[in-house]
Amino acid sequence: MKQMAVLTLTLIMATSHALPAIEKHSAAYAGGTIARLNARGGSIAGRIDTSDPDHLVFIADERPLADMPLRVEYDAIHHLEFGQNARRRVGPAIGATALLGPIGLVAFRSKHRTHYLTITYRDDLGANQVLVLELGRGIVRDTLALVEERSSLAIEYQDEEARKWRQ
Repeated sequence: MKQMAVLTLTLIMATSHALPAIEKHSAAYAGGTIARLNARGGSIAGRIDTSDPDHLVFIADERPLADMPLRVEYDAIHHLEFGQNARRRVGPAIGATALLGPIGLVAFRSKHRTHYLTITYRDDLGANQVLVLELGRGIVRDTLALVEERSSLAIEYQDEEARKWRQ
């Protein structure tokens, strides 16, 4: 009975940690100085709309924030920075080791990466604002290229590992 409980708990931990924070083609507001988005607390899932040639638009998934998309004028952007956070998938590795024995230790080599685009811009009132977006891995390259092109600014990369995403 104990073995079954341990196996069940291990599987729950392994599957819950294996899921990405956001979908592959989505984005999330991870932080910044936008009061209406900070009032909610925590990350806000959504998507980026790049169909407007003059504005980068973040649309939250949930109401009432979905009714008020955040629009950033490309001309108002004065700094862009891209970085990533890589961490080991410890939960799935423990689960694999419990299920497969020592061969499961190979799973400790697995990493989960989160990608962050930081945008500093002036709002309509002339105040500096900061927007930190977590990008799904499926939209990183396209978003970086598009924002860099439309804002006419070079993106500052935090390290060489982050720079690889622009290629």
